[in-house]
Amino acid sequence: MDQAAFIDLSNHALITIAVVAVPILIPGLIAGVFISLFQAVTQIQEQTLTFVPKLFIMIISYLITGPWIIRFVSNYAIELINTIPAISRGG
Repeated sequence: MDQAAFIDLSNHALITIAVVAVPILIPGLIAGVFISLFQAVTQIQEQTLTFVPKLFIMIISYLITGPWIIRFVSNYAIELINTIPAISRGG
């Protein structure tokens, strides 16, 4: 495997990881910001108030985007498996 092929595979893997993580992390981030604003306004400093709603929102976002994530990762795995012969030949 030459250096360009390795860099291309690594780049594609990192992009895949980012695309799969975003639908779960963004709703959690938005929920965290709103919960922090609510805590600042009401001066309630309860730790479970930050954790439990973010957990539920992230679970719901995974349930909504889960099939798409599985399809995306499966397509990436198939593409990666199909490139193995070209990588082993060196081109």
